[in-house]
Amino acid sequence: MKHTKIALAIIASIGLTACGSDGNIGAQGNAGEQGSRGLNSLLSHEALELGSSDCFFGGLKVSSGLDTNSDGALSESEISDITFDCDASPVTTSGSTLPYTVMRSDIDNGALPGNLMEVRNGGFGSDMVAHPTNPKQFYALTDRGPNATFTGDKGKGKKFPSPDYTPRIGLFELQHNGDVKKISEILLKRPDGTLITGLPNTAALGGTGETPYDKDGNVIVENMDLPFDETTNPIKLDDYGLDGEGLVALSDGTFWISDEYGPHMVHFDAQGIEIGRINAFADDTRNTFTLPAEFANRRANRGMEGLAITPDENTLVGIMQSTMYNPSSAVKVNDIVRIVTVNLTNGDVSQYLYKQEKTQNSQSGIVALSNTEFVVIERDGKFYSQDTTAMKHLYKIDITNATDLETISASGSVTQNENLGLLIDGKTLEEVAIEENGWATIANAGIATINKTLLSDLIAEVSYPHDKLEGMWLINDSTIGVLNDDDFATWATAGVLEQKYLDAGKTDIDSNRLYIIEGLDLSAQAQ
Repeated sequence: MKHTKIALAIIASIGLTACGSDGNIGAQGNAGEQGSRGLNSLLSHEALELGSSDCFFGGLKVSSGLDTNSDGALSESEISDITFDCDASPVTTSGSTLPYTVMRSDIDNGALPGNLMEVRNGGFGSDMVAHPTNPKQFYALTDRGPNATFTGDKGKGKKFPSPDYTPRIGLFELQHNGDVKKISEILLKRPDGTLITGLPNTAALGGTGETPYDKDGNVIVENMDLPFDETTNPIKLDDYGLDGEGLVALSDGTFWISDEYGPHMVHFDAQGIEIGRINAFADDTRNTFTLPAEFANRRANRGMEGLAITPDENTLVGIMQSTMYNPSSAVKVNDIVRIVTVNLTNGDVSQYLYKQEKTQNSQSGIVALSNTEFVVIERDGKFYSQDTTAMKHLYKIDITNATDLETISASGSVTQNENLGLLIDGKTLEEVAIEENGWATIANAGIATINKTLLSDLIAEVSYPHDKLEGMWLINDSTIGVLNDDDFATWATAGVLEQKYLDAGKTDIDSNRLYIIEGLDLSAQAQ
């Protein structure tokens, strides 16, 4: 009975809705008015090239919206949504090797007796910087040329297997497949247009007795056909010689370079001719402005390792590689580093203190995010393949709340010394920092240090294999390229020249490699 009732109910319902009173189908009603025509939805596809601000490595931009004017084309005013399908980075975790040429291959390889080594050019890793207008290109800097630590008849110094080498700037371009192409070189020159060398400066301009020797260990003198004579044939030095480590490229086509000698900050035109200079030597008539005298107390081979320019191009920002010998090498094992800024309009100088994660680390690069925020490299000198504790970090720093040492007035225990800078209880800041609770003493003197936040650990990111992480290319708000110094593939052990290898097995020769680090939060506040 239950199923019968349901069936009757369904039949009754059909009858009520489908039939007239006489049981026949009713007449069809009148058609309603036709509605207005709807708007078409349109899509627009745009292929993005390498260097795009939306997808740096290229990709597809998809715009969509309603065709409100019914012209069959999607105009800018009709776009309601934009999405991007960005291509993946063509630079793999193993990096992209920069091209090089062989300068000479006639020197015995001390690391593999019976074999010859290659001195490579190469060497474009002391710093790198974005091209001001071409997003696919970057500039990279060499240092003084191939060299290696050596002690000879005239004391501690360096072997220069190519002593006439001219330091230079290279222009490189990233290709669609991730390869790097060298476009051109700019050789650095004196104001008179003659080529400089990478040989050390005289003592009056910061030289620290780094005696130059040739590949065979002979002291390099003015006339190599004659023996050394202090008066008639002295050691060959070059007051225009640069051991370049920091590079800035300005929108007017000129460059600033900082170095490990003076330290000097030198302005070059687009052809590489010197047009200005800043250093710590008040008697140097070449100077446009002068740094505080304490910067002349740089540690040999650890001078002004990084250089940046604020986005408004008004202020240079230089960072020393490690603790300065201020007042002497007694402060060597330390973690205090100085940053100096120079206003290029009026020469005003500011100084700030940075605290390293480990003593004797190297601050080997800096790039500006704003007038007060920067990314810096902090690294040690280890090869990851040989020591898994190797450290290669990028930090974001902010000087906003740091104390400008140049604004501190002498009062009580705080004084100023003409050659050593700010003193606390008669000691330099380097001497104070090395003491137990030294940083607390500095803080109690009213000196706040720079805030810093870890951005990237390159060992964790790409198992970074090189010892010297030194260059940074700010690509966009979340992407940075980094570059290593390969030392022209030249090394030395106990003063004997040899090929520079990445691995203990001596099979992988070091070379300049570009790595690209994505997904960085460059907007995060430094802590």
